Amino acid sequence: MKSNKAHRLQTVLAYVVLVILSFLCLFFFYILIVNATRSHADLQKGFSALPGGYFLENLKNVANDGSFPMFRGIINSLIVSTCTAALCTYFSSLTAYGLYAYDFKAKKIAFTFIMAILVMPTQVTAMGFLRLITNMGLYDSLVPLIIPSIASPAVFYFMYSYLQSSLPLSLVEAARIDGSGEFMTFNRIVLPIMKPAIAVQAIFTFVGAWNNYFVPALVIQSKDKMTVPILIATLRGADYMNFDMGKIYTMIMVAIVPIILVYLLLSKYIIAGITLGGVKE
Repeated sequence: MKSNKAHRLQTVLAYVVLVILSFLCLFFFYILIVNATRSHADLQKGFSALPGGYFLENLKNVANDGSFPMFRGIINSLIVSTCTAALCTYFSSLTAYGLYAYDFKAKKIAFTFIMAILVMPTQVTAMGFLRLITNMGLYDSLVPLIIPSIASPAVFYFMYSYLQSSLPLSLVEAARIDGSGEFMTFNRIVLPIMKPAIAVQAIFTFVGAWNNYFVPALVIQSKDKMTVPILIATLRGADYMNFDMGKIYTMIMVAIVPIILVYLLLSKYIIAGITLGGVKE
């Protein structure tokens, strides 16, 4: 009886903690939605838990602002984030598979080199990167925001660890004996096994590229090529007389929608990964 009561108490406490954490996570998102429905004058009055009726007007003000190409910025961010997530997850998986499935003399050296790049911050190589893309004629374009994502040591290490726990080498050997080419083996056998890991990293990479401010601010100058974080920063730094908090909250809320949609589309693969049956040795 005592053990049952203790178990029930632990269950109740666990649910209480989960409810509190859920509330803390969703509360600020709710406040963002509420503030996006209020006017600048209402926001100046202070906090309110009740939504207002100015959302459509705020959205119209942002959309009709000639100096603030909101929809163009969202399209630019979608292009950069989608291409970044696709290239990063595919080539990181391919690199991880190459180091996992093949034995060669420089294998440990290559792995150590990739891990050494992992601890190098982006700011250290920023000036060299800027000079490189300028000499290549890629300054003020979206290409420098996409191509470097091919080399992602963090995603590589995650994929490598996942392969160690999920992919038996006997499966690769069986595919080779059956005459399957290396790229066919990777694309048709290895990638489906890695689908849960790819979904997780695709979400993280997409969100990271969507929220990235440092590199786009370093590379992009034209307003029609700016991504969402830069546009929001320019809106926040506008003239105080023309400053409208309602527009800023509306833009931030609109900018969050694609991230939520990506998570909803890929979350089923994450959940499926929990029950995914792997091939055993």
